[in-house]
Amino acid sequence: MMNNIYPLEWFDSLILQTFDPLSTNTDSLTDNDIAVISANISKESIKIQVHLKNEVFSLKKKRHIRVTVRQYHSTLIFLLDSIIENRTEKVLQSEKIRRLADLLITNLDYLISFIEDRFSYYLSLDERVPITYLMVCRKELALKLQKINKRNLSAEPDKLTIIIVVKILQNAIEADNGKKLTYRRILYFRELSKLLEEHSGDMENPSIFTPLDELLIDHNFNSVQYISILTERMTEQIYAAENQSAKLNLLQLFFKDFKQLHSNVKITFDASHQNIKDVLENWFTSEISFLQSRDECEESAHSLSRRNANPSHQTVENKIQCTLSSDQMGLILRATDETRILKAKSMSLIFKTIVPYLSTPFKRNLSYQSVRSKSYNPEEKDKEFVIKTLEKIIKHIREY
Repeated sequence: MMNNIYPLEWFDSLILQTFDPLSTNTDSLTDNDIAVISANISKESIKIQVHLKNEVFSLKKKRHIRVTVRQYHSTLIFLLDSIIENRTEKVLQSEKIRRLADLLITNLDYLISFIEDRFSYYLSLDERVPITYLMVCRKELALKLQKINKRNLSAEPDKLTIIIVVKILQNAIEADNGKKLTYRRILYFRELSKLLEEHSGDMENPSIFTPLDELLIDHNFNSVQYISILTERMTEQIYAAENQSAKLNLLQLFFKDFKQLHSNVKITFDASHQNIKDVLENWFTSEISFLQSRDECEESAHSLSRRNANPSHQTVENKIQCTLSSDQMGLILRATDETRILKAKSMSLIFKTIVPYLSTPFKRNLSYQSVRSKSYNPEEKDKEFVIKTLEKIIKHIREY
């Protein structure tokens, strides 16, 4: 049976009341008071360890043990952060108080380490790391990143990439004074920096994606800046191609190479952003769609040029006039494709095949590209008119 005693009450009172710079006068503490508090710090630390072990041993369910361990851990982190923050205040700057605060920090840090060593199974990786732990990690990671930054990679794209990646990691480690850094993020930084340190930049790869890119994509390094570097590199090569067809072929080749890359979605650089695979896949899809439409326009222009050069090729004369506007016609054609009433290799083919045979009371020759593009941004009045027209057709069919 769990009791309702708060085992950290003594530490809580000492830090949040005795060491509160706004409500206490630490100058009034005598040397004897300091000695008593110092002795009690060590005693309370041992008492808490024993209390926690007994409490965990008495619990039968893992869920209850997990809650208990996490309560101790998160409360100790809060108390440690509080004393470190309070210690910077001017009213707590006397030598005897600083020594007392240092002793307190050492014992709280030890208690946190004790829980992490003994009960790591029950802790959450999403728990915020204590400041003392963070300070050690920052120094360790800063040294590693300095070494990585000095590396001379042979692949030209990697030289820019490594500079940017190191800068991104440095900023992330130093961000928000550690307020948002969790064990999970620190673990990610440590693992990635270790792999970057071990990475061999001499491996050759015929793909647009270098071995360094493969490493970063595999570790779901979904930084906006890094993704921008990748897309810019590909865009530069694609648009250096001589025609639309060559551009599209190169883009599709890059997409094929990309699909073969692995990415671990269980880890991520930034949990608030989409996984790198999803972002890049969306980029490829939209770029391919754009280049395909450009390719169709280029093909249409060549076709028109051939028709003008060949008198035997007659344009469509028997056009059907439709009382709908071109925007309204586009809505209906788009809907027939998306509902699969009309089936073709692409929506463009439906527009390309049908639109040349249609006209409006105000326009004889319609551009299928224009009709198609306008169907994606319909005005409300056009949607309403099309719905009323279809309802009129439905009413007529019912009367047959």
